[in-house]
Amino acid sequence: MPLKSAIDVNGASASPRSVKKDADYVFYELTRSICPQCRKVIDAKILLRNNKVYMAKRCPDCGPFEALVYGDAQAYTNFSKFNKPGTIPLAYGTEIKDGCPHDCGLCPDHQQHACLGIIEVNSACNMNCPLCFADARPGFSLAMEEVEAMLDDFVRTEGNPEVVQFSGGEPTIHPQIIDFVKAARARGIPFVMINTNGKRIAHDDRFLEQLAEVRPSIYFQFDGFDSETYRIIRGEPDILEEKLLALDRLASIGLNVTLVPAIERGVNDHEVGRIIDLAIKHPAIRGINFQPAFHAGRHMQHDPMQRMTIPDIVKLIENQTTGKFVASDFIPVPCCFPSCNSVTYAFIDGDKVTPLSRIVNVYDYLDYITNRVMPDFSLEIKKALEGLWSSSSLAGSQKSAEQFAISCQACGLPESLTIGDIAKNMVMIMLQDFMDPWTFNQKNLMKCCKEFLLPGGKQIPFCSYNSVGYREQARAQLDAMEPRRKQARREGVPFRPEPVVFDFHAGTERMEVASLLQIDEVKSH
Repeated sequence: MPLKSAIDVNGASASPRSVKKDADYVFYELTRSICPQCRKVIDAKILLRNNKVYMAKRCPDCGPFEALVYGDAQAYTNFSKFNKPGTIPLAYGTEIKDGCPHDCGLCPDHQQHACLGIIEVNSACNMNCPLCFADARPGFSLAMEEVEAMLDDFVRTEGNPEVVQFSGGEPTIHPQIIDFVKAARARGIPFVMINTNGKRIAHDDRFLEQLAEVRPSIYFQFDGFDSETYRIIRGEPDILEEKLLALDRLASIGLNVTLVPAIERGVNDHEVGRIIDLAIKHPAIRGINFQPAFHAGRHMQHDPMQRMTIPDIVKLIENQTTGKFVASDFIPVPCCFPSCNSVTYAFIDGDKVTPLSRIVNVYDYLDYITNRVMPDFSLEIKKALEGLWSSSSLAGSQKSAEQFAISCQACGLPESLTIGDIAKNMVMIMLQDFMDPWTFNQKNLMKCCKEFLLPGGKQIPFCSYNSVGYREQARAQLDAMEPRRKQARREGVPFRPEPVVFDFHAGTERMEVASLLQIDEVKSH
């Protein structure tokens, strides 16, 4: 009796001469992600193809999706040795109940403490950017009582938190932003940042005087120089001169600035080198945080297979700085997942630029897999490098300058240099790739060290807050509290903060309700 013919993968009879084919990718690992459309938690495969890293996933309701995750597969696989053991916070904000990513708060399953706490003090903005992960629009403006309670919770969980950032909306238009900075300092938080587009700084002399008094660090939106860049990304083609004016005014009062360019493929990727030149030459600028444009909140149409990634920007830096910086100068930040963040530091002496990684073997010091035994003096250097290669490192601060000096004990820097001299002549270049619903990776999320702080004490990892559905639920509740805040201000009485709560049991991932009552109605079912 003849054998039945084999059946191929498509259900058809296989020819005796058929030849099996290898896949055009390497299946590297399995993780968990979310559907970009319905936000359901689903499995995702990490694939290596043509020396690039992709995420492929399938939602049972919405179908298959694929996105570029990292532009250099060799670097992606090699960087695992820079994965530093996490630090456990002093207290958690939630318990393990529904599993990651729906227990954020932080929960005991989270693998890292909060290096950076972010407080969005308002939702309104004096711009209407086409690219805005916060989807800024009128809604809420936090009361002092809320901010103070959030700062107290941050101290409770961290003990001695290092960095808090006030964001928005546009935080500089909040009438109490200076008081918020003072409140953070009163709680012993040494580094306070304001995330701003610079508009108020450019024109408000009284506000500039107040900034000179409280001396925050400035996290400054700056996407390039071309009017077309600002038309596409910010909706204001003629905004450059206003931004340059704001930078000059910040230099006049001696505040440290970190430029924050959102780099979108085909829009401003040709301006990377020029942004670095500005940072090297301008007296106020101490660092740059290049961010590949991610597509959460409000964003332009995009192709997830062509998104910008950290290795892409590193190549642009190498090509556009004529050798000042090369790819090997950039080393992953170990406190988060290594593919999320890379950074380098350089000492500027006139036209000479010397990256720290060329005179100190940072790669060996931050290798947590090989775990070589080091002499005692090297442990001091290792600790200093860990401080520099951390999400809590602040460009231009005395602490980062001291860590640079310790790291460079044998570098040949002039002995006459003071810590202040180093701070003024050191530039940081960081690359931060935030995840969006197309690239969301639960593995990376569990080691996130940048958290949004919320009323009630919850701390939500950045990429979870912006992609999973936390922002939508928090925004609905914060907006609904605004009438009571206004009433408290009118009556001159303290506002009683209410905790922000979350519920993912009834498909609330994408809900945008109008009041707390609607949240309660969802929870009651």
